[in-house]
Order: sequence, then structure tokens, then C-alpha cells
Amino acid sequence: MDYAQELPRTHKKTSKVKIAKRIIGILLGSILFSIGLEIFLVPNQIIDGGIVGISIIISHLTGLSLGWFLFFLNLPFLFLGYKQIGKTFAISTLLGVAIMSVSTALLHPIPKLTGDPLLSAVFGGIILGIGVGMVIRNGGSLDGTEIVAIVFNKRIPFSVGETVMIFNIFILGSAGFIFGWDHAMYSLIAYYIAFKMIDITIQGLDESRSVWIISEKHREIGDSLLARLGRGVTYLNGEGAYTGDDKKVIFCVITRLEEAKLRSIIEDIDEGAFLAIGSVSDVKGGNFKKKDVH
Repeated sequence: MDYAQELPRTHKKTSKVKIAKRIIGILLGSILFSIGLEIFLVPNQIIDGGIVGISIIISHLTGLSLGWFLFFLNLPFLFLGYKQIGKTFAISTLLGVAIMSVSTALLHPIPKLTGDPLLSAVFGGIILGIGVGMVIRNGGSLDGTEIVAIVFNKRIPFSVGETVMIFNIFILGSAGFIFGWDHAMYSLIAYYIAFKMIDITIQGLDESRSVWIISEKHREIGDSLLARLGRGVTYLNGEGAYTGDDKKVIFCVITRLEEAKLRSIIEDIDEGAFLAIGSVSDVKGGNFKKKDVH
């Protein structure tokens, strides 16, 4: 029997409500990005990394509109994104880049909100990062740098993150020769803040943690986590590699704010319990909702 014939050949269509939410998210994110760029960073000669940074430098040297460079320099990477990641990503990115380019051009005549470079770097980085995070969260991108890194990842001995970092260090370093080294350092501050804000926007302030606990008092710990923390647990069967003894492994997912209380609960019951905690970027399905604690 040819099992391949039984596999579905089409994916489930996304509902119109979800598509509308994505479009609105990309729209708002792209506009926020443009505000951070034109109201805070560009007027104070502070740049961002990636294709955006290159566009700012070329616009400054030529005197031509930044919006044009943001759009046309990103076009080749849209094709790469379509080939490497997919049609939905390419369309979402095209929408985001187009809105960003138009918004940047419209906001250019508006005077800068502050002339203080440090304030501009901080608030520009925050707004920039939130905007990029919203676009990424809705399936798009505003910069082709990461697409290039993904394409070349198989050909060079660097990870995607390392490639992006090297590329951006080169761009931010170039700003020192053009705008002065003070502005290059402010650009680095803005880039770092934007980088952190992207993570917060994508993951949310209520970041989740995965927890693994091994203890002889597994049942007591599990019951306490349910009663005192309001979190359900799952018991997994394990075996010690050295001793060969059967072990019960407790698994649960908590929020970042609940971590301290979880540690306290475990220490009260078994100070010698093995505890491993890791970050989780997304949680869906199952019974993750917090139960009432009395």
C-alpha cells in the first residue's frame, strides 16, 4: 500500500479572523517601528542593525528618502524568505516592509521628540523592539539579515545568531566613521534595548518555565504544587543510569513569577530533591490554566 497517498496534501486554511488579527498586528508593529526610527533614532544620527542600518547610512550619504532604501534593499531577501521559509512568511514580510517604508516617509517631516541622544537611544530602542516583536509574532519580518543568516548557515561554521551578530557589529561599527563614535555607542545601546524588547514582546512578560523534579517524596511534592501553587503536574517514569533504580519524575509548567514559590515548596518537603528549570517560549493546549489556590 502506498501510504503517501493517505497523507493530506493541503494544510488547513487559516480563518479570516486570524488573518485579520495578523494583518492588524503587522500594521501596528510596522508603524511603531517607523515611529521609533523617525521620531527618535534617525534625527539623532543613531542607527539600527541589519538592512535598516545600511539603509540609514546610505540615506544619510545620498540625501535620498530612507523609505525607498528600506523597501528596495529588503526586496531580494523577500525572495530568499519565500524559498527558505514559505509563502505566508514572504507575504507577511512584504506587507510589513511596505507599511514600514510608507510610514517612515510620512513621519520624516515630523520633528524629533527629543535631542538627547541617550533618551533617544533608550525610547527609540524600546519602541523599535516592540514593533519588530509584534511583526515577528504575527509571522513576518522587517529585516532581511536573519534570512541571509539562515541561507548561509549550512555553508559557514557559525550559527544564525552568531552570523547576525557579526553582521550587525560591522554595521554599527561603520556608524562610528560616518556619524562619530559617540553616536555608534548610542546605536549599540539602542540595538541592545531593541533586542531585549523583541524577546519580551514575542514571549510576553508572563514567560513560562518548564520544571523537572526528581524526589522520593514525589507524591507529596506533586500534591503541594497543586494545592499551594495551583499548578497541575505530570508523573513520568524514569530509571537511574548508575543505580538502575526506578524513579518518578515530576513535570510541570509554571510562570516566571511563580518560580520562587515553587522552590520554596520543594525545599519545605525535600531539600535534596533534584530540580531543573528551563525557559519555554510558548505553551499551548493541555491544562495549563492555573487552578484556584485557597
